[in-house]
Amino acid sequence: MSAELSPTELTMSSTTQSPPQHQTPSFDPEYLQWLMSSFPTDAATPPLTTIPLMRQNTEHMIRALYAKWPAQPSVMQTSHIVTSADGTLIEVTRFSPPQEPGKQENEAGPAILHFHGGGHVSNHVDMFAPYLSDLVVRTGIPVFSVEYRLAPEHAFPAALDDGLAALRWLSSSAVQLGIDPTRICLMGESSGGGLAAGIALMARDKALEPRVKRMLLVYPMLDDRSISTNPAWDAENRGVKLLTMCWEAYLGPSVKVGDPQAEVSIYAAPGRAEKLEGLPEAWVEVGALDEFRDECVDFAGRLEKCEVRVWDGVPHGFDAAREIKVSRRAVEGRVGFLAGL
Repeated sequence: MSAELSPTELTMSSTTQSPPQHQTPSFDPEYLQWLMSSFPTDAATPPLTTIPLMRQNTEHMIRALYAKWPAQPSVMQTSHIVTSADGTLIEVTRFSPPQEPGKQENEAGPAILHFHGGGHVSNHVDMFAPYLSDLVVRTGIPVFSVEYRLAPEHAFPAALDDGLAALRWLSSSAVQLGIDPTRICLMGESSGGGLAAGIALMARDKALEPRVKRMLLVYPMLDDRSISTNPAWDAENRGVKLLTMCWEAYLGPSVKVGDPQAEVSIYAAPGRAEKLEGLPEAWVEVGALDEFRDECVDFAGRLEKCEVRVWDGVPHGFDAAREIKVSRRAVEGRVGFLAGL
């Protein structure tokens, strides 16, 4: 394991240990300045005690934040319809890079299959269009983002089925889409990162061919047990209550969320998986102040081939502050990882 500070960068093997759970690093000054200017103290968020409240708040916040990002008019969006396992029609939006000089229109290249975040209960693909368009411009790789079904209206395994159907479609339609099915990367943020990891596990266990080449997990939500086993949290913590509500919606009323002895599918909570052999080469990143830090580091450390970045002084969703140094470094790392496709 190698490390350097500000931010901490860890290249991990399967023997790497997680950072001390009681470590409480301070906010990155640049991030804190952005946070205070973006969210004035007189506009504090009320407790998000219901899923409708969470949906309303997160959609408003995310749209407002991404409205400040520069437009990418050269990125084209096209809609595709995919049939999920139960016959439900799922929309997959393609974000296409500008045509490269000398490249044939349907020349096969890599592709990113993307899953947005939102605690498994909120958000939609169009909200993340500025973020995904920026990634497409930086990498030159098309992104296919899945409008998977949300809990609690559609509890597990609906989203997993939708994502797996999208992966099968992407591979089987590779010629028409102009992509190389051996060069697909699963990508997601927060709950979308957990979903991407779950799909990677399912694809491995079903022996899908061609195999997924890589997965890029940005502060992924991987393990419901964190709400009860992380000593840095307590039951009255607002974040814990919100996360518990999301896990309960996703796993369904019959599951005792957070109970290490509960029967929870590894495809729903990939952090519970004991065997991670055979998964794609991975990039996992998380902020040192993120609630998911320990579960992300643990999961990454058990993968056969993985790079992990633990960014000092920043919490969940820090990269919305796109201009600060730590966000720029994070994006540079992601782009470098995707260049290996």
